[in-house]
Amino acid sequence: MSFSTDQSVIISGVGSYAPPRILTNVELSQMVETSDEWIRTRTGIRERRIAGPEESTSDLAAKAAAEALRDSGLTAGDIGLLVIGTVTPDMPFPNTACFVQQKLGLGKIPSFDVEAACSGFLYTMEIARSLMLVNGYKHALVIGAEKLSSITNWEDRTTCVLFGDGAGAVVLSLVDEPDIGIIRTIMGADGTEANILCVPGGGSASPSTVETIERSMHYIHMQGNQVFKIAVRVMCQSALDILEKAGLAAEDVALVIPHQANNRIIEALAQRLGIGMERFKINLDRYGNTSAASIPIALDEAWRNGRIRSGDLVLFVAFGGGLTWAASLVKWH
Repeated sequence: MSFSTDQSVIISGVGSYAPPRILTNVELSQMVETSDEWIRTRTGIRERRIAGPEESTSDLAAKAAAEALRDSGLTAGDIGLLVIGTVTPDMPFPNTACFVQQKLGLGKIPSFDVEAACSGFLYTMEIARSLMLVNGYKHALVIGAEKLSSITNWEDRTTCVLFGDGAGAVVLSLVDEPDIGIIRTIMGADGTEANILCVPGGGSASPSTVETIERSMHYIHMQGNQVFKIAVRVMCQSALDILEKAGLAAEDVALVIPHQANNRIIEALAQRLGIGMERFKINLDRYGNTSAASIPIALDEAWRNGRIRSGDLVLFVAFGGGLTWAASLVKWH
C-alpha cells in the first residue's frame, strides 16, 4: 500500500527474546529417528529454543517488546498501537495483543493479532505502517511471537526438527521526512495451497474432539517437498518484484533478512538475486524456524552486531502457510 505523503514510518527500536532452553539435534535424535547430520544437511538447523510450560506466547512477546522499547528510548505511554503476528495465540480469543498490552502497562490503545504464519511479521508491520499514516499514531509496537513447540508433534520427525520458539519486536515511529524507513511492501497469498501447511484441528471446520486429538490434528501438518518448491519460487519472485517496483537493483541492497526456514531456500534466493551470502543475515542454525518471529529476531541480531548502518537499504522477504508471502524494503534511518 502506498501513500502520497511527506511523512514516513521508521524502525526506531528493535528487540528480541528467546527462551533459555536449547534443544540440539543430538537431543532430538534421541526422541525420534533422525540424526544431527540429516537435519543439518537438509535444513541448516543445529539447535532451537523451546519455551517452558509456564511461558505463553504473550510472555515471549512482552519480553521482546520491552527490549524494543528500551532500544527506542520510548516508554509504554508513548505507544499508540499494538499489533502482533502469531499462529500460536495464548487463547482462541481474546487476542494475544490484549495480554501483551496488560503485561507492558500500555494504555487502552488498539491492540490486535494478525495471522499470516511465517509472513506474519511483514504483514503486521505493513498494517501498522498504514494505520499510522492514516490515523496519525506517532509510535506503534509490532511483534512477531511464536510458541511453535505447543503445536509441534514431537513424534513426527518430518516436522519436529524444524521449529522453535521466540519473539522479536520493533517500535515504529512516524516522522516528518519522506522516503525513509519502510519505503515499500508487497504482500500476496494463494489459498488454493492452504492445506499443504496447516494445523487442521481445533477451528470451526474441525472442532476439538477426542477423535481430532487422537489423529494429531492439533499439530503442524506439512507436505514438505511441495512447500519447499513453492517457497523458493515465491520468495525469489517477491524479492525481484519489490526491487522492480521500487526502481532499485539487487546491488543497492546492503542486507537481506529472509524468513529463516531452510538454508537451501535462502541459498536459492541469493543465487536468483545475484547477491552473495555474506549480505544475508542467517541465524537459522541457532533458532530453527520461528515463523512470524524469525525476521524480527534476525533483525535484532543484525542491528546489535553492527550489520546495519544509517542509509542502508534492507530487504525483508518471507513465505508461510496460507500460502502467504511478503517482501519489504526499509531504508535505515
